[in-house]
Amino acid sequence: MKQLARAWPVAAATITLLTALIAVPVVALAAGAAKAAGPQAAAGATAVPSSEDDKTLYALGVLISRSLDSFQLSSAEFKTVQAGLIDGFNRRPSVDADAYNTKVQALQRTRIAAIDQSQKAAGQAYLDKAAALPGAQKTSTGLVYIPVTAGTGSTPEHGDRVSVNYEGKLIDGTVFDSSAKHGGQPVTLNVGGVIPCWGEALQLMKVGGKSRVICPSSLAYGDRGALPTIPPGATLEFSIELVDIPPKTALPPPGATGSPPSGGAGGTGPN
Repeated sequence: MKQLARAWPVAAATITLLTALIAVPVVALAAGAAKAAGPQAAAGATAVPSSEDDKTLYALGVLISRSLDSFQLSSAEFKTVQAGLIDGFNRRPSVDADAYNTKVQALQRTRIAAIDQSQKAAGQAYLDKAAALPGAQKTSTGLVYIPVTAGTGSTPEHGDRVSVNYEGKLIDGTVFDSSAKHGGQPVTLNVGGVIPCWGEALQLMKVGGKSRVICPSSLAYGDRGALPTIPPGATLEFSIELVDIPPKTALPPPGATGSPPSGGAGGTGPN
């Protein structure tokens, strides 16, 4: 659920070039192993790891590979990168990599900008289609709000904490987060502490209500995205059920001893 926190993309979302460069020697291990195993293994038909140690190392390779997501490499480009990984691991690079740092950074920026523009174009088409659906409301900020089930309770305010069930997905249908992934119980969060799209949508709902919310990137994770999960410029869709508005925790009077309970009702979600 912390993916929804306003500060999350800045603090942890973007996989930096430094991460990719640190990962290079480790990736080379897998690349070298694939090369040694022959053409079939190098093409991706690797054996399924069986032991826990092998699964751990395999998972490490998968996690490290995500540091290349922002480059959007083609198959041919990856082969060239793979050659550099192998040569770097074997301490016999044919190019001075340090001399190309600036160009590598420029390539990353160019590829991210291309992803951003592509995502925004596809996202706008998705938003326009959603806005034309029966009952859809498009707000002045560009958010598309579609009531699914009308609530009968109170409407939360900016300073409230709320308990929600939710699912978030990309416009291609890929689910990137949900309350089901966090134990299947409603998640408690601050209305004023989440991405703008959520803060606005929650204040359009009543307790007991369910809604479908489509968020332009400007109200979600913007041009930075939240790689490797959310691309730069991505439009997002959320299904939200507003379960409850927990009572606000009362602060002790001035001079009282002790401290107020922490976490509010539920005590989960971003603070």
